[in-house]
Amino acid sequence: MEVSPNADPPVCKIMDYGKFKYQQSKKAQEAKKKQTNIQVKEVKMRPGTDQHDFNFKIKHIIRFLEEGDKAKVTIRFRGREMAYTDQGLALLERVVDTVKEYGAIEQRPQREGRQLSLVLAPIKKKR
Repeated sequence: MEVSPNADPPVCKIMDYGKFKYQQSKKAQEAKKKQTNIQVKEVKMRPGTDQHDFNFKIKHIIRFLEEGDKAKVTIRFRGREMAYTDQGLALLERVVDTVKEYGAIEQRPQREGRQLSLVLAPIKKKR
C-alpha cells in the first residue's frame, strides 16, 4: 500500500488488505456513532393564544432547544385574523425574548400564505 505518494521516492508499506478494510470500516462506524442528528421540531400557535397556553408552548420550545434540536414556531391565521398579522409578529417577538438564553434566530420571521414562521437554533454551550 502506498503511504506517501508525493514523497521522493514514494513510501510504500506491506500490509494485510483484509485487516486494512476492517480497520477502515471500524473508523467509519465510530465516526457515524459520534455524529449528531439535528431535527426541526415545530410548535404551532394562533394570534389569540392566551398566556397559559403560550407558557406551555414555550416550555416545549425550550426543551427542544436544550435537546439540541431546532424549533420552528408557526403562527396560523384564520379568516379575518389575516388583517392582524402585526399581532402575530408581536407574538413571535415575545417568543424570541422569552427563549433568548436557550436559542437564537436562525431564520427571520416570514409569511408563507396564511402563516408566519421563524426558526430558532440552539445556542452552543461552553464546556
